[in-house]
Amino acid sequence: QVQLVESGGGLVQAGESLRLSCAASETNFSAYNAGWYRQTPGLQRELVATISHTGYVNYADSVRGRFFIARDNAKNTVSLHMSNLQPEDTAVYYCQINLDRRVEYTYWGQGTQVTVSS
Repeated sequence: QVQLVESGGGLVQAGESLRLSCAASETNFSAYNAGWYRQTPGLQRELVATISHTGYVNYADSVRGRFFIARDNAKNTVSLHMSNLQPEDTAVYYCQINLDRRVEYTYWGQGTQVTVSS
């Protein structure tokens, strides 16, 4: 079973930055697409940013220009650099990896809380 371990969440003030990191136990990590999602209570989990196994990136409109996703295949990690954080960015952030979007090869981390105070 693939395990994803997230780190880097915390409490910051509006305008500050945070970096989230996700380490995967999957040795074939380079073949996986990776991404970050977030969820606030009562709402559906939403896409924040994804990076394909070929390096193609995609961002939610709400974070484009402020967040940056990167992967390090040598370390089996995917990171999310978040700048100019706003209170509406407050959520639990989840790391996900998937192989060709196949459900049986989709794995989620446990989530890390990001709280932005105004």
